[in-house]
Amino acid sequence: MSDRRGRGALAIGGGGGVVGLIVLVVSLLIGDGGGAPVGPSLGGLDSDLSSECRTGDDANQREDCRIVGVVNSVQAFWEQRLDRYRPAPTVFFEGGVATGCGSASSAVGPFYCPLDRSVYIDLGFYDALRTRFGAAGGPFAEAYVIAHEYGHHVQELSGLLERSRDGSTGPQSSAVRVELMADCLAGMWAGGAVATGFIEELSDADIADGLDAAAAIGDDRIQERARGRVDPESWSHGSSEQRQTWFLAGYRSGDTAACDTFAVPAV
Repeated sequence: MSDRRGRGALAIGGGGGVVGLIVLVVSLLIGDGGGAPVGPSLGGLDSDLSSECRTGDDANQREDCRIVGVVNSVQAFWEQRLDRYRPAPTVFFEGGVATGCGSASSAVGPFYCPLDRSVYIDLGFYDALRTRFGAAGGPFAEAYVIAHEYGHHVQELSGLLERSRDGSTGPQSSAVRVELMADCLAGMWAGGAVATGFIEELSDADIADGLDAAAAIGDDRIQERARGRVDPESWSHGSSEQRQTWFLAGYRSGDTAACDTFAVPAV
């Protein structure tokens, strides 16, 4: 993991300790990335998180260290489940960042770049999740978003992510099916998070926060808030109901076969 937030010391997240989602141990996954970024980082030079996030207490006191714990839990889960899994390098940034997929601003939120097989996380997105998208927030709402991006990494390693690139949109499109599959894979991780050893407890309230976040960033909810109307034919990620349904499918089944959104006639 690397930090490109443009300062030597990591920012301390606000809001006190962790409620419900308790991170026990942080053992950092340090890698040099799957590909060279295009140009220098817009957020400053990389710094190593290993000296800052080492214990469960660090994770319970600091937002960035808590996210490190979530990342390590997600990656440990998929290493245990998939022989072909290779950890995705993870980058914290603010403002903007240069990646193998080109430059991106914080406006895009956390994202996965398949060209360098890395996940990029702007912690400021979580404030937007509450203030702009109306989510209740909470540690597991943050964790759901992270797990979704690593779901895309699983898809990339499995040769499935490219199915979203046919240009189609709409409730039954390939783009939506790929996004719902990532939601389902995030649900699978949630069901097995405690077993990874990084998470001590997941409560019903945590899962409710995750479902609330999934609903808040559904295409229909975003369109209604932004435009005052809903246009299903332009959807690229799925409705609030679709996103919640597929997260729960993964959470309840714990089976990748249950996450195959291309195997069903309608999602």
